[in-house]
Amino acid sequence: MQRGGDILSRLRFSTTIYVFAALTIVSFGLLLFSTRPFTLNIKEMGLSLFSGVRGGIYEVSSFVSRTVLSVRELADLRREHAGLLERVARYEQLERSAAEISQENIRLREQLGFTQTLRYRHVPAELIGRDPDNLFSALVINKGRRSGVSKDMAVIAWQNGVQALVGKVIEAGAFESLVMPLYDGNSFIASRFAVSRYEGITEGQGNPDSTLRMRFIQKRARDEISQGDIVVTSGMGGIYPAGVNIGRVSSISYREYEISMEVEMEPFIDFSRLEYVFVIAAEPEKDDLDEEAEGRYD
Repeated sequence: MQRGGDILSRLRFSTTIYVFAALTIVSFGLLLFSTRPFTLNIKEMGLSLFSGVRGGIYEVSSFVSRTVLSVRELADLRREHAGLLERVARYEQLERSAAEISQENIRLREQLGFTQTLRYRHVPAELIGRDPDNLFSALVINKGRRSGVSKDMAVIAWQNGVQALVGKVIEAGAFESLVMPLYDGNSFIASRFAVSRYEGITEGQGNPDSTLRMRFIQKRARDEISQGDIVVTSGMGGIYPAGVNIGRVSSISYREYEISMEVEMEPFIDFSRLEYVFVIAAEPEKDDLDEEAEGRYD
């Protein structure tokens, strides 16, 4: 009996403990749900959850939008840059054109000043090409018979402040003419030294970069000729007027057993820079002839 009473007492104690624990838990739960700060709000939980998702979506969309705008701005900047480069190129071209026009005006003024001093009937012309298929090293000018140019007229130019011989017309068309330059191998010009007055024949050597050669000079002239002497046209032959500059002596050669001597000279004209020429007649203008006649009679 005693043993049965102990068991019953233990059961009652355990039950009491379980009931106490259950009541404590229930009380704590009631306290939790009845207190306002700890009240769970389902709507707020949902709002917090979706706010995070919405924020992530906003950040992603903002990044994509900024990237697209940056790419578009970069394309616009590239187009702008290309446009500015093109504009700068146009300005540079205009600047170069203005400089070229200025230089052209200077050259034309020089040519105009020169043409006003010419005593011969002349036709100003521009060099417009070369004729490599011709038997001669022909230069092409933009004036012909319509402008008064005819075959065998002399051609001169004003370059570096010097009047010098270019060659002669070998063919005159209606609007264009061919000029045989003095460096051509078929060019023969009656010439003389400007100071000593010894005469000879100036020949070309077929190349604008080569020197000219003056031959058949009397041998006794060797003591009166030196490097740097100027050679001019003599006026013999009726094609080239007298006194037109041809070149400057660069070397002198002679042999004891030869009866004549020869010299080489650099032409005054730089044919690589030749642009404008004057086609002239061998005789002076009529007014100049009248003035010379009046001077003789006076």
